[in-house]
Amino acid sequence: MLAVPLVALAPAAAAAPEDPAPGADDRPVTVELTVLEPRTLTPGAPVTVAGELTNTGTETLTDLDVRLQRGAPVATRGELQALAGGSEPVAAAATPFQDVADELRPQDSVPFTLTTTTDALAIGGDGVYPVLLNLNGIGSDGDRRRVGELTTYLVQPPAAPAAPTDVAWLWPLVERTHRDASGTFVDDELAAEVAAGGRLDRVLATVERLPRSVPAEGVDPGPVVPVTLAVDPALVEELQLMTAGPYAVAGDADGGEGTDEAAAFLDRLRAVAADHPVVALPYGDVDADALTATGLARVVARSLPGSPEGTAQDDPDAAPAPPDAPPAEATGAAGAGILREVLGVEARTDLAWAVGGSMRLGTLEVLAGGGIEEVVLDPGALADGEAALGAGGPAAARTTLPTDGGPVDALVADGVLGELAATAERTPGGGRAAEQRHLAELALLAAQAGDAPGGQSVLVAPPREVDPAPAAVGTMMAAAAGLPWLRPATVAGLGEGPVTDTGGLAPPSGPDGLEPEGLADVAAAAHVREDLAGAVAGDADAVLAPWDAALARSSSAAWRDDPVAFAAAAADVRATTARLLERVTLLAPAEGTYSLASRDAPLVLTVLNDLPFALRVQLQVQTRGNALSVGDISDQVLGPQQRTTLQVPSEVRQSGRFSVAATLTTPDGVPLGEPVRLQVQSTAYGSISVVVTIGAAALLGLLFLRRLVRFLVRRRRGTPGEGDDDLPGGPVPEGAAVPLPPTRSPV
Repeated sequence: MLAVPLVALAPAAAAAPEDPAPGADDRPVTVELTVLEPRTLTPGAPVTVAGELTNTGTETLTDLDVRLQRGAPVATRGELQALAGGSEPVAAAATPFQDVADELRPQDSVPFTLTTTTDALAIGGDGVYPVLLNLNGIGSDGDRRRVGELTTYLVQPPAAPAAPTDVAWLWPLVERTHRDASGTFVDDELAAEVAAGGRLDRVLATVERLPRSVPAEGVDPGPVVPVTLAVDPALVEELQLMTAGPYAVAGDADGGEGTDEAAAFLDRLRAVAADHPVVALPYGDVDADALTATGLARVVARSLPGSPEGTAQDDPDAAPAPPDAPPAEATGAAGAGILREVLGVEARTDLAWAVGGSMRLGTLEVLAGGGIEEVVLDPGALADGEAALGAGGPAAARTTLPTDGGPVDALVADGVLGELAATAERTPGGGRAAEQRHLAELALLAAQAGDAPGGQSVLVAPPREVDPAPAAVGTMMAAAAGLPWLRPATVAGLGEGPVTDTGGLAPPSGPDGLEPEGLADVAAAAHVREDLAGAVAGDADAVLAPWDAALARSSSAAWRDDPVAFAAAAADVRATTARLLERVTLLAPAEGTYSLASRDAPLVLTVLNDLPFALRVQLQVQTRGNALSVGDISDQVLGPQQRTTLQVPSEVRQSGRFSVAATLTTPDGVPLGEPVRLQVQSTAYGSISVVVTIGAAALLGLLFLRRLVRFLVRRRRGTPGEGDDDLPGGPVPEGAAVPLPPTRSPV
């Protein structure tokens, strides 16, 4: 074990000049540490500290010298973190001042090197020792004072540790989406992220620079430390689109210019993924907690990489299926499929990494229902999460969480170590100082291991937006393979390691993450998606996968820190999905009028389905009054991206012009497109008109027949009949010719 020895003050400390510690404004010199050797001490070993001093002030400093002041050994990680927060170690020993430079002008830099020994620092046993690099100089007022300082740590580990501490890394390859809801790139910034010097380039370079093992004969070399890569399938998909060739960028007539950079990055990622374990994150790295709290659990389920419901995937190369093709079927697990196709790996899909490190019980149950068997949380998400980090006993990253469906395994990430990896370049003293702090934290963990059965375990998971210093973080990763009191482990291996009791999930302490206004837009878009799903002819999950992908990208956890961008993305997905309903519509005739030539002529209407999938629809026709009766037609299937003619049975009841309103809906009654109002012109007789016409014709015939019969009877008798006086010219004289019957009906 690491001991906490009592060390006498070194003689140099007693002879040290008076050195008050003024405010930070009086310390204009920043210290960047480039060398601290050895990384771990042995008794009597020489100690070398080197770096660069930069005058960030406005006055020239002269007669600069530097020394090391060692504080009392640190017993706990809490004490170490207090020192890192700004507390100054009380000097227990100090080296003599050593000259650095005669002069340091404003904004100038100068290198320095300080050499000493563990004996001079009075380090006589195992432990973690804070040391203060104290830089003194003379300002323009002629007074000598401290003008710069840096606290770092010297580590003297035990010669024979009782049990090594397992260290595993979960390394995020995540980036906010650079596409809109339609799948079009809104900018070309991803090209810069994967190009040399970009953030994602540095994330990948950190793992690439890990040392490789010396293999046995016939065995390929591999990295000495396995790093589990947490990859967002949506990011890989975007890189694949860029690699495929020219890609459009909104507002840029020349399109994107990152094809070569994306292709090179994907080649590198394939090589790294072949050597390291890969975990598939939900598509778009959705904010599962915010979505579940808003009632959008199905959006979460469709983004999961290994669930049968996990269909979110944008496939811009998929052509519309021909009308007679069998309906497509969703295979699920789309996220895993993307990584398999592009990276050539079988990614783990049963591990979820909580956004922000915490989640609600309802979210955990949604994830468990989608095939998630293990989650990664921060200690603050648990009732007693600090127990997993070694507070009060051995550290064990593995724990279990009770749910209504049974216990769910969880891994607790060490937030301090994760933040060190994320901010190494910004740590006071730079990357080398961050490395030494990382080593000191692990040394204190090893010191408390004791004889714990199964040893200890720790998980390092930096924030998703990590922007690392590859050299420094790569050295942190490799430390587990180079020190006998540490042992490299995989994230999967931690799931088989020692367990600690952390209690259940702690109540949420903050907001849901994404802004409520944006979530309302996402909810509206999800509602439209469900409306369409009920009308799809075939497998709705298969054909709606691109819109599921759009929903996931618009509700990504990446928008938590950018509410303005989230509001824009959410409004875009709402507008884009709403336009889907407008792409299926009735087409009005060019002149706005239909003509019906017969009583039972059908009403012929044209429908346009501009969507890339077949849709079932219903047509509703309404008229004023009883001029036209319309028969029912069953659900009609509209082929993808084509016009369809629908014939509606109808019966005209009267001729003339009248108004008809036609509406297209889904089978569930959701309106599609805009209603169309038509003018119908009928030149055919309706049933009433036919009856009236036939009746009039019959009456006319009867009257004509009556007249004819009377005429014939009079002629046969040869006598004038009643009414003959009415003939023109008066009564017919006897023997006169009988006039011919009239040529027209008297009626």
